[in-house]
Amino acid sequence: MQRRIKEHSAKLLLLKDTPQAIAWGAAIGILLGFTPLFGLKTLLALLLAALLRVNKIAAVVAVSLHDLVLPLWPVVLRLEFAIGYWLLHDPHQWPPRLDLHRVDYRVWFHWQHFAAVGGPTLLGSVILGTPASILAFFLIRTVVARRQARNLQRANQAIPPHRDGCDGLPSKPRG
Repeated sequence: MQRRIKEHSAKLLLLKDTPQAIAWGAAIGILLGFTPLFGLKTLLALLLAALLRVNKIAAVVAVSLHDLVLPLWPVVLRLEFAIGYWLLHDPHQWPPRLDLHRVDYRVWFHWQHFAAVGGPTLLGSVILGTPASILAFFLIRTVVARRQARNLQRANQAIPPHRDGCDGLPSKPRG
């Protein structure tokens, strides 16, 4: 898993764009990665990044980071549902205990039940994803800016200074 995280972060650091655009793209990807919109996350990240004119590749790379924690998704989805359920009910209350032994799976395919579960889960995903995407924005912007400055400094050190003229061509004889 650490290898995959390093690969994804290396992709972000190698992008040719401003640190701001890369960080915004990654923040969009992180936010949408928390949503329960399986199959739509990548497309939505790409469309939103294009609409906001930020780095599309950063958005797609960041949204795919959530695939690394796939075994934890049932726990994350349950937490998102619980937070959304608590926020949407007045008075605030936690959802009833989940009993998987008496679940009729045909009920899950009715729109009414789907909306009753999907709404709170989507709200909870925004609540959990917003701080994560804000933190990712500032962290990625700082790291990318430092990396680009270091690469620029190395490139400038590799170019030898010109002695003849400003443009590197021999100067014309005077007289």
